[in-house]
Amino acid sequence: MSEYETLQRQAILVATTRLIVPLHLAGNTTEQQNRQLWEYLSEAVERAHKTAIEQLDQQSVQTVLEAEQKLKSEVAELIVKAVERHTVSDKYKSEESGSDRVYPPTYRVRPVEAQVTEIRKVFPNLGGCQEKLAHRQVPQGAEAWFAIPRWQALAPAYNQAAEVLIDAVAARRRFSNRLIGKLGETYLRQTERTKLAERILADQQQDSDILVVAAQAGMLHRGSSARRTRAAVAGNEFGLGVFAFGCMLLTHPERLSTCETLMVDCCGDEYSAHGDYTFDRVPLFDYDLSGIEFSIFYEDRARSLWGSPTGFLYKVV
Repeated sequence: MSEYETLQRQAILVATTRLIVPLHLAGNTTEQQNRQLWEYLSEAVERAHKTAIEQLDQQSVQTVLEAEQKLKSEVAELIVKAVERHTVSDKYKSEESGSDRVYPPTYRVRPVEAQVTEIRKVFPNLGGCQEKLAHRQVPQGAEAWFAIPRWQALAPAYNQAAEVLIDAVAARRRFSNRLIGKLGETYLRQTERTKLAERILADQQQDSDILVVAAQAGMLHRGSSARRTRAAVAGNEFGLGVFAFGCMLLTHPERLSTCETLMVDCCGDEYSAHGDYTFDRVPLFDYDLSGIEFSIFYEDRARSLWGSPTGFLYKVV
C-alpha cells in the first residue's frame, strides 16, 4: 500500500470516528442541574483543599504549586472519572449474578447488506434501507450493526408485528411458542424508553422501512435481571424487544443454536402474565435440544444464563 493510500485510509477512519457521537435519550442537561453539579463539585474541592492544607508545610505546598498544570490535569481527570462512575444507577444492583456464558462459536454478524437481503426474502414488500450507515465505526458498547425493520412497516400495532415476526421465525426453526394467543396489548408492550429510541431512529433514517441499528446481542448485560439492565443502560442505550431480537434471529440463526449459549431476556418489552396490565414479567428466548422456546420470566430475577440485547443511538452529522 502506498503512502498516499495509507494516509487516505487514516483520514477516512478519523472522519468516520468523529461521526459516532452518542445521542442521549434524556436530552441535554438543564441549567438547574448544571448549577447543582457545580455546587456539589465546588464543595468537594473545598473539602479536599482544607484536608490537604492540614497535611502540608511550606516546602511541600510549594512543591505542589510548582506542579500546577500536572496537578490540574490529574484533579480534573479524577473528578470526571468519579462523576462517570456515578452516572450508572445502583438501582436493583443486587439483581446481578456472575456469568461466563458466551455466544455460539458459529455466530458471526453478517454485513448489513446481507442481512437486508435475508429480511427481504421473508418480507419482500419492505422498502428502502440506508445500508451505508453500517460503514461507520459502531458506538461504544455496541458489537455491530444490525438491520431491523420498522415494525410499523409490517403491522398497524406493535403486538401484531411481534406475532408476525414470531411466526416468521417459527416457520424456519424448531420453535415452541408458550405465548400463543397472549401477545395482545394487555399482555405485551414496549418500554417508553425503547419507543422513544425507535422514533428517533425512524426520524434519522427517514423513508427507510429497514433501519440500521447499532446493537449488542446480550453479552454486555449478561447475568443481570431485565429491570437491572433497564436501570443500568448508558445514556444513549435502550433495550431491544421481541420484535427487534426476532429480526436478529432471522438474519443470525446461529445466535440461538446451542444449549450452552447465552439466552435472551427482551428487556425492551414488558409483559403481563395475566393480561391485567401488571407488567412485571419479561419475554424471553432460550434454546434446548427441542429448539427455540419463546416464553416469559420475572423481570426482577437475575440468572447467569441470560443477558439482555440493547441498541445504541448516535448523532447523525
